[in-house]
Amino acid sequence: MAHKPQKDIRTFPGFGLLAGLAIVFLYAPITFLIFYSFNSGDSVSVWSGFSIRWYQKVIANSDIQVAAINSLLIATVAASVATVLAMGAALATTRSRRIKNTGSVLALLTLPLMVPEIVSAVSTLVLFVTIGLKLGMITVLLAHIVFCIPFAYLPLKARLEAMDESLEDAASDLYATSVQAFRFVTLPLLLPGVMSGFLLAFIISLDDFIITSMVAGPSATTLPIYIYSMLRLGITPQVNAISTILIAVSTIIVLTSAILGKTRKTQ
Repeated sequence: MAHKPQKDIRTFPGFGLLAGLAIVFLYAPITFLIFYSFNSGDSVSVWSGFSIRWYQKVIANSDIQVAAINSLLIATVAASVATVLAMGAALATTRSRRIKNTGSVLALLTLPLMVPEIVSAVSTLVLFVTIGLKLGMITVLLAHIVFCIPFAYLPLKARLEAMDESLEDAASDLYATSVQAFRFVTLPLLLPGVMSGFLLAFIISLDDFIITSMVAGPSATTLPIYIYSMLRLGITPQVNAISTILIAVSTIIVLTSAILGKTRKTQ
């Protein structure tokens, strides 16, 4: 019996209205926050005129500068190490014939994505306390490396699966060693996936609050932790300005990652 063609969900009555309401629900708070970050007054809900004085205060605040440097340093190192480890895992699961049950390995690698973040945070804290590791920048960095690996792994795995393996076989037929084949054939073709995985891991590390708040010591204040500490004293336009800067950085990185992903598909 012939199956009836399925209707496009976009043709259902009210779909456009629901989609519009969903977009408003998602982006209205962000738009509100960005709008009032340019408020000249001290209120976050009463408009007093356009000003960039809160951005000037943010830039001149030495505590925010330290927190931002800590966040950028941790995100850069964590994303770099996680991308290298994820690349090895992706090569092992897509190119090695020694691994028989790749499904189990894939589930093991991506399990942190499905575990609630608070559970990961508590378990990581318990591990550090058990082995006697002092909480600080090192513990934050180790925790970030671990939870960034799955985010870097998925784009790399997708890229390797889309690549033509015959090119690597041809390099081997031309007497290239495995290192030479990886350096001159695999790695150049893999670069869009490497960059996409790195940027995704970077932004996840930069924005993380829950795990960082658990494993950071008093000397390891990152930008999300600093913003949270400011919120406990009350919401000010300065918080809006910091958040807007963070949103801008995140948007640029996500768009770059998406463009690299699109490049990956078209190549």
